[in-house]
Amino acid sequence: MPNPVGWFEIYVQDMPRARAFYESVFDVQLTDLGGPDMEMWAFPMGDQTYGASGALVKMAGFPSGGNSVLVYFSCDDWAAEAAKAVKAGGRVVKEKMSIGQYGFIVLASDTEGNMIGLHSMQ
Repeated sequence: MPNPVGWFEIYVQDMPRARAFYESVFDVQLTDLGGPDMEMWAFPMGDQTYGASGALVKMAGFPSGGNSVLVYFSCDDWAAEAAKAVKAGGRVVKEKMSIGQYGFIVLASDTEGNMIGLHSMQ
C-alpha cells in the first residue's frame, strides 16, 4: 500500500520569498508548473523515490497561514533544517519532541506564516 499522502500544496502570498525559504532550508530547486490563474512551483519529485511531492501555490482568494494543514518534511537531522529555517527567515515554533519509536519532530513556521513539521529519527 502506498503512503497516504500523494501531494501537498502550501499556499503563499510572496512567491519569491517563499521559494527562497524552501529552496534554502531543504537544498532543493523548485520547478515552475505555471497555471492559468495561479503561480505554482513544485518540489522535486520522482517515480521511484520515497514520499510525496507537492508545490508552493499563489492563487487569488487562497491566503497563506492560519490553515489547518501540517506537512511534515523528512530530514536526516531535524536540527540542521531547523537552523536553516531560522536563517531563511522562519522560526521554530515548538522545539524537538520525541514521538517515541517514530523519532522526533520540530514545528517551524515559514516566511508566509505556514506551520511545517520537520521529522527525523535522531
